Amino acid sequence: MHPAVPWVTTVARLVVAGVLIVAGWLKIGTPALSVQAVKAYELLPVSVATAVGYGLPILEIVVGVLLVVGLLTRAAGAVSALLMLAFVAGIASAWARGLRIDCGCFGGGGKLADGQEPGYLWEILRDGGLFLLGAWITRFGPGRLALDSALGLAPGREVDDDEGDDLATATT
Repeated sequence: MHPAVPWVTTVARLVVAGVLIVAGWLKIGTPALSVQAVKAYELLPVSVATAVGYGLPILEIVVGVLLVVGLLTRAAGAVSALLMLAFVAGIASAWARGLRIDCGCFGGGGKLADGQEPGYLWEILRDGGLFLLGAWITRFGPGRLALDSALGLAPGREVDDDEGDDLATATT
């Protein structure tokens, strides 16, 4: 593995975590707006949309915090990737069906006012990029500065053959 991969993974963790924590934080104080945003997609039954609207901000914050500290990193990366995939599918569905809604990604949400244009392409590209980062995290593990490594929940760094030889030579 290239020596930069753990650092790239760490940056990916922090980027995805930052987005999730900010998105969850902006929604958690106004749960009714979060519910309204989920309902605006017209994809889920009302009772399920209500539960998702209330639960999503909490899930975003929890997954974001796990990514920041590097705990259960691969699982948190997988959950973040699945969330982003669901967001892309929801936004694409709204766009394809001609709905004019705010994605509600960072609070707010619901039908757009007259004269406002949806930013579906930008939102799909953003969430698609975040999906790729989540998939990277899932594939490559915690990276640097992670509790997973400190607690022994992730395999340690593999020692390069040359490093091992130098160490063996230095100790003999």
